[in-house]
Amino acid sequence: FQRCVGMDALNSLHSTTFEMDEKHGTEYHKRLLEFIKMVQHENLVIGGAMTDVKGDRSKGPTEQEDPDLFLRIIERDDKGVYISGAKAHQTGCVNSHWMIVMPAIRLTEADKDYAVVGAIPVDAPGITYIYGRQSCDTRSMEPGDMDQGNSQFSGQEAMVIFDRAFIPNELIFMDGEYEFASMLIERFTCYHRRSYVCKTGVGDVLIGAAASIADYNGVPNVSHIKDKLVEMTHLNESIYGTGIASSYQSQKMKSGVWQNDEMLANVCKHNVTRFPYQIGRFAQDIAGGLMVTLPSEAEFRSPETGPLLKKYLKGRKGVDVENKMRVLRLIENMTMGRNAVGYLTESMHG
Repeated sequence: FQRCVGMDALNSLHSTTFEMDEKHGTEYHKRLLEFIKMVQHENLVIGGAMTDVKGDRSKGPTEQEDPDLFLRIIERDDKGVYISGAKAHQTGCVNSHWMIVMPAIRLTEADKDYAVVGAIPVDAPGITYIYGRQSCDTRSMEPGDMDQGNSQFSGQEAMVIFDRAFIPNELIFMDGEYEFASMLIERFTCYHRRSYVCKTGVGDVLIGAAASIADYNGVPNVSHIKDKLVEMTHLNESIYGTGIASSYQSQKMKSGVWQNDEMLANVCKHNVTRFPYQIGRFAQDIAGGLMVTLPSEAEFRSPETGPLLKKYLKGRKGVDVENKMRVLRLIENMTMGRNAVGYLTESMHG
């Protein structure tokens, strides 16, 4: 499962806590290093919980009608802090081991209670998960696996609600240092926008599926098909190239961690908000209308309609009709169904 968000949180916190300690004489960096040792020793998956629900987007945390629309500290004692609020769109949170909660916007002195960063187990008391819906998600509960499009892998998201959830002192990495919130966010997003190079791996699968369906239909060498596959590859590798370049141009920070290049990370993200949609459009173009009018697997397995589908959905000689149907479902899944969440919309908003 993906570890990118947690990795980006640990890297950005490595340098930010070091500089917080340098200014305030705190021990956040030491605490973080001890947490990282535990994470590495136990091979844990960390979810990074940054995105607040935000409420009225024209107002800051303390200006909201409901103060819980941004995650905040509601009580402190000598052992730690209690937090309330919610984090939205949390991909993979329910199959991570821990979460690191972080602020999501630049904060002012009035927002000190919202300047909190800490690690918390995903099954800690006071945490509620409300599972999100996805397009075509009920197909995964139907018999068979063809109509799912991708029966082995998929993403999932949830809203995470914190109701007096407790974080002990040793797992707090920011507590009121509001002036460092923007630094943490900028460094985190620099890592995370570069880490969206992962979408090129998904793009490779979609390009391969488009090439496969062209082959199944007997038109792999038609010039306009080849041109579209070349353009899909060009767009995909343009995302990859800027992500790799951002890492290559990284600089060493005071804490010893390396920070990737901000401009190239943002170019990578700018590309990834656009190019997967274009790659998806080309894949749908090559796949044809059957991608969205294909009868169900139940019809394919039916003794009455199955033979008809095997007769009339035949492609070039030697291609199994079921393979053709599976590839069409895969393209549908990645550009319209469950995995479009991770490939398209997440590329835009993540």
